[in-house]
Amino acid sequence: MSQAGLIAPHGGTLVNRTTDDPAGLKAKAQGLPTVALSAADLSTVYRMADGTLSPLTGPMNQDVYERVLDTHTIEHNGKKLAWSIPLAFPVTGEQAGSLKAGQTVALTDPSGEVVALLDVQSVFEWDKPRYIKSVYGTDRTDHPGADMVLKNDADKSHLIGGELTALPQPKNPHFGQYVKTPNEVREILAGKGWDAAVAFQTRNPLHRAHEYALLYGLEELLRQGKNAGAVLNPLVGETKGDDVSAEIRMQTYETLIASGEFGEGDKDADLWAKVGGSILDRVLLLGLDIKMFYGGPSEAVMHAIYRQNMGYTHLIIGRKHADAPFHDGDAIWGDFDAQEIFENLPGELSIQPVKVGFAAYYESMGRVDLMENHKDEKPVFISGKQVRATLQKGEKVDERIMRPSTSEILAAAMKQTADA
Repeated sequence: MSQAGLIAPHGGTLVNRTTDDPAGLKAKAQGLPTVALSAADLSTVYRMADGTLSPLTGPMNQDVYERVLDTHTIEHNGKKLAWSIPLAFPVTGEQAGSLKAGQTVALTDPSGEVVALLDVQSVFEWDKPRYIKSVYGTDRTDHPGADMVLKNDADKSHLIGGELTALPQPKNPHFGQYVKTPNEVREILAGKGWDAAVAFQTRNPLHRAHEYALLYGLEELLRQGKNAGAVLNPLVGETKGDDVSAEIRMQTYETLIASGEFGEGDKDADLWAKVGGSILDRVLLLGLDIKMFYGGPSEAVMHAIYRQNMGYTHLIIGRKHADAPFHDGDAIWGDFDAQEIFENLPGELSIQPVKVGFAAYYESMGRVDLMENHKDEKPVFISGKQVRATLQKGEKVDERIMRPSTSEILAAAMKQTADA
């Protein structure tokens, strides 16, 4: 199957702003003014360059940025496209005063190394309260998303927009082989010959309930008669400090699939008897290096845009997708708000959500199933706090909750951290 048979990128064309002349870009950067980016924003540069954020060709100019804040759309080739989180690069007031439209600047990573050139088209004030209200749907600022803006970028008062050209992203030595450009992912999917591919977004090690959400999505597509595949597609970009590191998480995902544990005991045996072959023939692991916004429903839409550009036709949207509560523990959004947002998008989006409810292990079935199918039965339940306490003691979590291989890797990592 050729790439021509895959879902079109958001806006119709896959952007490529990655230079094929790294030495030439570095030479051009000599003597240019520099703008230093955070580690979190660095991944955004690379995703703009490789097409994950198509149709963007760089950070948004003021008019586009404000349109997203007001309408959650962008306009491209005369079409209105869904877009829920505006993207531009933060700078200090002092930097903003020295920058102007028409100027070219070198973007650098936190260590000062040049990563891209930006033709500046817009320099504007950052209305942080307006941004927080638009993206998070609340005026409150006691949550991780607001912390990113008000604390991590406390010294940044302005934003810059324009068109960039970037160096290729260096490969992470631990899991770089799993992080592909949209064009590379599309080649992989075309090679599989699938007519549908469902992705699963996660920033956490998988419990069996999470794992079941991806399995459920795959099985739903197979029931519809599609020749479908599933891709475990974790975010490996910047996350909160209390999230498990990307290196450790990728180890757990890799082992889960390599060990054959994925889906074991939880699959629809009758369906697989009809379809034939193994679950693992239809499951891939591919990472995505982009930061988390902890933006709930708004971020669910962005997660879908990334995946459409990668070539996936469907994305699992579960309960509390991309969720983080207020600091006092209260919920910012309802459990299924991230599913409902797809029912009335203000602009075009071709990828389809596969909506999955709560799942848990049920003794009556001897496997994980959706809770909506067991309204009168109590599931096997262990709190996140209990899971963490068990792992910190170096013990395995109940296999009905977490696969043994995942338990072992997490317990070893936590012990190492505790001993350090």
